[in-house]
Order: sequence, then structure tokens, then C-alpha cells
Amino acid sequence: MGVREILLAPERERYAQLPKARAMSPDELIAELQAANLRGRGGAGFPMGRKAALIDRASPKPKYLVVNADESEPGAFKDRQVMAEHPHRLIEGCLIAAHAIEAKDVFIYIRGEYLAEYEILQAAVDEARAAGVLGDVEITVYRGAGAYICGEETALLDSLEGRRGQPRPRPPFPPVQGLYGAPTQVNNVCTIATVPAIVEMGAAAFAATGVPSSPGTAIFSVSGNVVRPGNYELELGTPMRELIYGLAGGIPDGRALKAVIPGGSSVPALTPDEIDVPLDYDSLQARGTFFGAASLIVVDDRCCMVQLALRSTKFYMHESCGKCTPCREGTRWMVQILEKIEAGRGELADLDLLRSVGDGIMGKVLCALGEFAVYPVASYLAHWEDEFVAHVEQGRCPFEGSSSLEGIVAPSDTHAAGSGGRQAAAAGGAG
Repeated sequence: MGVREILLAPERERYAQLPKARAMSPDELIAELQAANLRGRGGAGFPMGRKAALIDRASPKPKYLVVNADESEPGAFKDRQVMAEHPHRLIEGCLIAAHAIEAKDVFIYIRGEYLAEYEILQAAVDEARAAGVLGDVEITVYRGAGAYICGEETALLDSLEGRRGQPRPRPPFPPVQGLYGAPTQVNNVCTIATVPAIVEMGAAAFAATGVPSSPGTAIFSVSGNVVRPGNYELELGTPMRELIYGLAGGIPDGRALKAVIPGGSSVPALTPDEIDVPLDYDSLQARGTFFGAASLIVVDDRCCMVQLALRSTKFYMHESCGKCTPCREGTRWMVQILEKIEAGRGELADLDLLRSVGDGIMGKVLCALGEFAVYPVASYLAHWEDEFVAHVEQGRCPFEGSSSLEGIVAPSDTHAAGSGGRQAAAAGGAG
């Protein structure tokens, strides 16, 4: 296991695998993708080939391929690098995947804040169109408006249709009834960009890399308290310790590791004695966490876990679309409880109340956003409950202003302050 580049490898010849893929029938191509066992790199890990096989290609309706480039998970920045440095690799993957499901329209839904990447990707699409590479397929690059919820596939589809991005009840699932009510395949940027490598290597060779349950490579975004933060493409199954202490250089200034959040801010954290784990879907799930967006946030011993819980929960409260009552109200209650504890006004009963509110969200929402607010906080309570208790018993934050998060303004606080200022100005003007 270790470094192996597929997604970030230097380009040798653009669109070299496209003729080979188009010479295959859709059934043959889908069979190859299924044999490769490429699992979705966006978070859920659902096999791409199986998802393609679910598309109702016999439907008289159009078939659509949608690429989820709405990379908004805190800690994730892998898709951004692929789009900026290898846009033609992504486009080739789009064209091959479109051939597999017999789609003539491809939509790449890109995060609104990724302006530079949007311009690069749009220029690459225009270049491919001018070169005649697209054939009878049209690729549209569509900019989102900066809503985290639109990373959820059905909310993304609503947004793409021009409506407010909110999750849809399921079933029906997108392969049966997706964009404009037609069969739709939705995949992440890194998933689609891996497809040309499968065609080039062959399914058997691809499946032999990584681990049997999770073949291939993944780009891991590493941020937080490490010497060398950045993106690292590794074979799946590479030990987490090797990534953090080897490639990323370990913890700066000789400080102690306190926690690793392995899949972006929405997943349960691991303690220092839990990082000897292979980086693949099943191994991480066996440790009680998730592969998620393959985005490791490394936390050293200066961090107050109550502050970290509050910061995380504020983000999900702010990004909740409000459609589901448990998520809309529950995330706000969690923030209020955590603010009370951090301010030194908490009671021990508040810890049980925090757990109870989380239980009221889990499994009772249309999408996972509400659960994403609960997972990290529940893990912080489970592993670092002594810090929560210390806040209560001492009537203050025990870090006394020395936490690494102290004084760092959360983006959601900035939005709230701006909203309050506008409301005050409006009230003054009305008077």
C-alpha cells in the first residue's frame, strides 16, 4: 500500500481511452465497471457499476448523467484539484459513463464558490467540443449557489431544475426517476474521473489495486494540525498512521495528537489509539466511523472539544434547508445547549439532553444532513466527556482562552452577524 497516482497522474494523451470505451456496447461497459468494483468517492461508497446497472435504459425518457462537483464538506478539497489540474480526465470519464447508460446529456454541478475551477472546466468542455470529442453528447457545467444541502443528490437535482435545493423523499431513486423525472446517474467527480483508468487497465487489474472490498486509489485531503497539509492520492487500504505521520509530516511543534476526523467534519472522530486502521470503507466503518469525503481533519491537544462540537454544529444548523423538523429544530437546540456549556452555564443534565436531541434527529430526516450534525458531537461526548463535565463543574471553559479555536470566527457566525445587521438597519429605516 502507499502512493499510487491515477487521478493526479500527469496526462499522457487526452481522450485515449474514449474510442476503446465507445467500441464496447453499453452492456459490456457496465459489466466492466461492475467487475472493477469502483466504489463512489463522494461519501456513500455505493459501487458505480451497480448504480449504472440500475438505470432504466429501456425507458422512453432521456437518460442523464449528473456529476456532483458541489464539494462543500468542511475539510474536503480533492475534487477541486482534479477539476483544476485534470479537467479533460473528468470530461473523458463523463463521456465514457454517458455511453454506458446511453445518455446524451451530462450536467456537471459545481460548487458556486469554485469560480476558477468553473472557468477551467468550462474552457476544457469548449475545447473538447471544438475538437469534436463530445460527439452527440452535450456537457453543461452548472454553477450552484453555495448551499451545502445541494451536495445531497436529490437536492442537487431540484437545484439543477431551477428549484430550491431540498432533498426528495425516496423511493423513487434517481436511477428510476431523477432529473426532470427521467433515469439519472449521479456520481462524484473523483468517481467519474477514475473511469478512464478502468478502461485503460482493465477491470481485473484495477480490482487488484487497493483492497478487495475497496479497489483503486483515493485522494485524501489532509488538513488541521499537520506539518504538510494537502491532497495525497493513495491506494485504498493505506494505514492512516502512514498518511498522518509519514506523508503529512506528523503534528507540528512536537505536540500530541488528540483526534482525527477521517471523512470530513460530519463523521465520528477517532482517538490517537484508533489510527492504526486501513483507509478504506469497511475498515473505518468497523471502527465506528465513515470513509466519508476522504478528508482527514487532524486535531492536536490544544483544541477544546466543546468548542469544536459547537463550531461543527453551527455549520450544520446554518446549512439545514429546514424541510425536516427534526433537523431544522434539532440542530438549533444542539447549538443552544453547546453554547450554554461553553459559556459555563451548563448543567450535567445538559449532556443527557444533548444526547437526547441527537437521538431525536437520527433516522428521522429525509437526508443525512441532520445526522451529520449528530455523528461528530456524539463521538466527542463518547471520547472526551471529561472536557464537557469540566466545563460544567468549573463554570467556564477549562482551556481559559488557550484553545486553538479561541477567537476564530466561524463563517456561520459571520452570516448571522450580517443578517442581524441588515435586520437592525431595516428596523431603523422602517422607523
